[in-house]
Amino acid sequence: MKSISLLSLFALCFACLGLYAQPTDLMAKKAEKNNKSTPAAAEVAIIKTSKGDMVVEFWPEVAPQTVKNFKKLANERFYDGTAFHRIVAGFMIQGGDPLSKEEANKDNFGTGGPGYQIPAEFNDRHHARGVLSMARSRDPDSAGSQFFICLDDAGFLDHEYTAFGKLIKGEDVLMNIGRTQTQMGSGGEKSQPIERIEVESIRIVSSNSIK
Repeated sequence: MKSISLLSLFALCFACLGLYAQPTDLMAKKAEKNNKSTPAAAEVAIIKTSKGDMVVEFWPEVAPQTVKNFKKLANERFYDGTAFHRIVAGFMIQGGDPLSKEEANKDNFGTGGPGYQIPAEFNDRHHARGVLSMARSRDPDSAGSQFFICLDDAGFLDHEYTAFGKLIKGEDVLMNIGRTQTQMGSGGEKSQPIERIEVESIRIVSSNSIK
């Protein structure tokens, strides 16, 4: 009788353990599900200039390393205090040169960079008004920090320059900057702004924060 009682007692204990284990497992699974990170909201860049603000979205699906580099430099405040040093009416505005922080460097504007270069990520995105793309020299893999924003259609740049985003807010600001009067620069091109167009800051923020 004692053996039967002991066996019954053990069976009851195991049954209890099984009953209590089930909710624990369910809780663990629920906790694991809740802890899974949800996709982060897309990030955009707010380009604050002396003429107003522009907001651009990124295309990491076609130029991941270029987007990563631009965000890195922006987060390091690399662009703060630079200027749009090259403006070609009907074509584009160019900035991102650290040398443009000092007007004394004017003759060398367009030659500066972050001290390294990144590989080209040419893609099928069309260079149209508002498209953000990387400036470079003749070497396809010579981009660093300088970028440009198209003022109009520039399809001849497709597959030759890395497009990595586009303007989603502030087209009026873009076009206003594009109308800035220019003069001949040291390179023999009439693209040097007479009025300084400063990039006061570039901040990377969640797209959810943009109204």
